[in-house]
Amino acid sequence: MSTRSEALAKRLEEGVRQLTDLARSLSDEQWQMRVPHDSRKIGVIVHHVGTMYPIEISLAQKLANGEPVQGVTWAAVHEMNAEHARNFERVTKQEALDLLQKNSTDAAAAVRALTDQQLDTAAGLSLNSDGPRTCQFMLEDHAVGHAWHHLLKIRAALGRSEAQ
Repeated sequence: MSTRSEALAKRLEEGVRQLTDLARSLSDEQWQMRVPHDSRKIGVIVHHVGTMYPIEISLAQKLANGEPVQGVTWAAVHEMNAEHARNFERVTKQEALDLLQKNSTDAAAAVRALTDQQLDTAAGLSLNSDGPRTCQFMLEDHAVGHAWHHLLKIRAALGRSEAQ
């Protein structure tokens, strides 16, 4: 196992731990709150993070194998997120946390399986104007950073500046 892949997996797990702890602490009313500048409910966003791990890992693995990621645009991502929000408008806390736990555990295992050479392998990434990006960039910008990204927005919506 690579020291770098282990560090990435631990960062992913820590973000998920903090998001899970926050989600567990929420009242039913808070779970249903909409996040400003996003419009999705907090519960939907927690479920969304869990939903995205298999996709994000798959894209990172393509880059790790030197294969370009094509056809994945921000417009497509926004539409997928909007469809997810419609389909999971009433997701329960337990459903969201179960999915988050399962898929983040699988994602961390997949990250740990990557070698330093795979982390350094670059190919075109359509999300970034088809410019070459490394597998590690994709992981940090998406799978590893995803829980952290939404955790910050949820904390802001709740008026919390840090873990409480």
